[in-house]
Order: sequence, then C-alpha cells, then structure tokens
Amino acid sequence: MDTGWQYRIASVGGVAVLVTVAVMLVNNGTVQATVSMVPVVGWLPVDPPAGAEFVIEVVLTVAVVAGAFIPLYKPRPRRILDIIALAHKRVFVAVFALATIGYFDYTYKVPRLTLVLITPILLVILPAWFIWLRRPEARSERAIVVGDDPSQIADIARSTELPLLGYLCPTTVQALTRGEPTGGHETAPTELARAADGGHQAGLARIGGLSRLEDVLVAQDIDTVVLAFVENDRAEFFGALDACYEHGVAAKVHPDHADTVLTASPDPNATLVDVEIEPWDIQDYLFKRGFDVAFALGGLVVLSPVIAVIALAVKLEDGGPVLYRQQRTAVFGETFPIFKFRSMTPEGESATPIADDDNDRITRVGRFLRQTHLDEIPQLWSILRGDMSVVGPRAVWTEEEHLLEEEAETWRKRWFVKPGLTGLAQINDASSVDPRAKLRYDLQYVRKQSFAYDIKIVARQLWKVGVDVWATLTGRTEQ
Repeated sequence: MDTGWQYRIASVGGVAVLVTVAVMLVNNGTVQATVSMVPVVGWLPVDPPAGAEFVIEVVLTVAVVAGAFIPLYKPRPRRILDIIALAHKRVFVAVFALATIGYFDYTYKVPRLTLVLITPILLVILPAWFIWLRRPEARSERAIVVGDDPSQIADIARSTELPLLGYLCPTTVQALTRGEPTGGHETAPTELARAADGGHQAGLARIGGLSRLEDVLVAQDIDTVVLAFVENDRAEFFGALDACYEHGVAAKVHPDHADTVLTASPDPNATLVDVEIEPWDIQDYLFKRGFDVAFALGGLVVLSPVIAVIALAVKLEDGGPVLYRQQRTAVFGETFPIFKFRSMTPEGESATPIADDDNDRITRVGRFLRQTHLDEIPQLWSILRGDMSVVGPRAVWTEEEHLLEEEAETWRKRWFVKPGLTGLAQINDASSVDPRAKLRYDLQYVRKQSFAYDIKIVARQLWKVGVDVWATLTGRTEQ
C-alpha cells in the first residue's frame, strides 16, 4: 500500500481510538467524582451517561473530532511546532462544534463536565500522536537535490544512498546536463549528464527550477533536501534553507562544501552532513519564545509611562513623527518592519553607517534616547509579534545590507538565526561601523547559542543600559 494512504489510515484510526479512550476515561464515575471536588469545576453536574446515551456520546465525539482534524490527515512536511499549533486549533474547533450541537439538540448533548475534562486531554494526546506518526524512522525517506552546481549534483547523485526523486536547478544548469550552450557557460560535465540520464540514481531527472521548491516539498512530501550550490552565502542558498525551515524538512550538504557555522564538526568521511537549520532544540526553543513574550509584554507594561513621555518629547521638539519605521533583514533574508522612536531628522537618510558623534542629523532628544537606548523600546512590539527575539544578531536595514557585505564577505551567515534586540555584538560595542568585528561576534553567537547563553547576554545588556542611563543623567558621558 502507498505510504501516503498508510499515513492517512493510521492518522484517522489513531484519532478515533484516542478520542474513544479519552471519552471513556472522563466518563468514569470515580474520575468525575474526584474532579467534582475541585472548586473551579465542582459546580458542573456529575452525571456519567450509560447505555445508548453513552454510545451516542462516543460516536458523536469521535465523528466531530475526526472531521475537525481533516487538514492533518494529508501527509506533508511540517515543523513540530506547526503540528502542535494546528492540532490545538483543530481541538478547539471540535470542542466548539460539540458544544454548539448540544445547544441546539439535547439528544446529542455532550455533558459540560465531559467537554471540560476532555479538552486538555485532547490538547496533549492528539498533537503527540501526529508528531509520533511523522517521526523520521516511521517514514520512507524522500529526498531531492537543490542547487546550481552541476559537479556537486553529479557527485551527490553518484555517491548518496538517499532515494533521490530528482533535482531542482536553474534552466542554465538543465542545459548543462544536456551538453547545450548556455551563453557564457561551457558544455555540461558528462558526469551530470550520465547521472540525469540514469547513472547511479536511475531515472534522476530535473523536477523544475528553484522557484518550485516549496511546491515540490509539499506535493511530494519531501523529507530531505540536499543542497548543491556554488556559493553558500547567496540569496538562492538562503531561499532553499528558508523553505526547508518553514516546512520542517531536513537539509544536508556534501562534506566538501559544509560550513562550520551551519554544521557541527562535519565528518569528512560522511557522504552528506546535516545542516543545523534549527539549532535550538524544542525545549530551548520554547524557553526562548516564552522568555521573549514575557520580556516584551513586561517591558511594554512597565515602561508605558516612559513611552508616553518620550512620545511627547519627540513630538514637541520639531513636530515630526514620533516613530520611525524601517525594513530590516530577518532569518534567511526575509524582511520585516521595525519601529523605533525617531532620533534623527527625516531628511538626508543614507545607508552608509555613520558613528553617532559624526551624525549631525541626530536631534537633541534623539541623542539622549540613543545614549540611553530608550529609542529601542518600540522594538518590543516586533519581539511580541515574533519577528525578532530578545537576543540575536542585530537586524540590519535592508538598504545597508549590500554595503556591509562588501566589507565582510560572509556577512549573510548572520541570517542563520532570528535577529535580536541585543546580542553578543551589542554588549561588546561592535556596530555596523566596523562590520568585521560585528560579524565575528554574531557568528560566535550563532555557534554557541543556547537559552542559558541568552540569559547571560540579557543580564550584561541590562547592566550596560543601567550604566549608560546613569552616566547620561549625571553628565558623565565620554566627550
């Protein structure tokens, strides 16, 4: 039987069995009597159904929950966190549907105590079931090669044991595999031509161009993407990494083309090595995101009086806008808008980094805000939205990126993690004025990142902000 249908049958069957067990559990007399002693739910009537009434309750609950989970039955690549979020959403849809049915037709009413008790159980067991179904060892691995380097594609096609379905590459590389002239390129390597025509991987063929990557990942339920790019710091490379990240697909590279920022101690004897697209494990990720939300919410609430005073001061100084909006670069080259308190006059904006002491566009209020870091407060909203984290490489203005890349060739390696309000570069006073020093600190953070490391950086940054605020208020800033 096709593995796709096996997955569908297993997922539907598992939902039905788990929901049945959950309904039976929460309708147990002992369980309900025990729960009734809890003050919060003790007011709900304890009346476990029996006979035909219980059968109707089980069948109705299974049917509604199974129907609500239809979007999860189709096999497709998903990140674990996306599976959890989608499963939780479908549980609430099902519970709401059951409550609505009972409201309009008492014959099919599921007792309120049953609904209250079954909801947290389903929120745990159903996401766990779908995560277990998508575990790597339970799937028949499906892989593709994505890249623009004919020699790498040929090497991978000959040497890997992965079941390759084909490869994606630009049109020029497709022409190379056929030995056709491509305007500026030489004739194709015969190795790739043989691989494409049925060499080591018989039947390996071009599936399409790089723009079709996400469609192929979903339609073919791809597990692994092997990257074969000439340069691993160009837009196409990061576009492929971004697609893998969004869909929870593993990424691999040939050891000869592995990067120490991307891979941890690559084994030169291995055919392929893993790319650490998501270096955070699930526990650290949840801790990090939880800390981000708590920090941003707490900061916005505690600093609300300060925010009001700053907004008034900025407005009164020159009558201009209070906030400054700018597009910044995020993970894998995506962009997002950030907001800061305006600290400069709007005219004459330039992408070239300038030290504050040499910038005559900074206003009087703006200079105070920049010295005390208070102009950064509105970025707490970006953290709350999930565009940024509290700790990470500084998000750079998109117009400034290409200038910094000219100064530091591997600048784009900073894109491997979400940008942050503070980071290792910031606490060491490394800014875009010295891109090489900034890049060195940012890559050090990419390699060493962990939740505990984040907390140390935040502690140092808070101390630094306190020192800067005190120095500014007492007039002890450096001249």
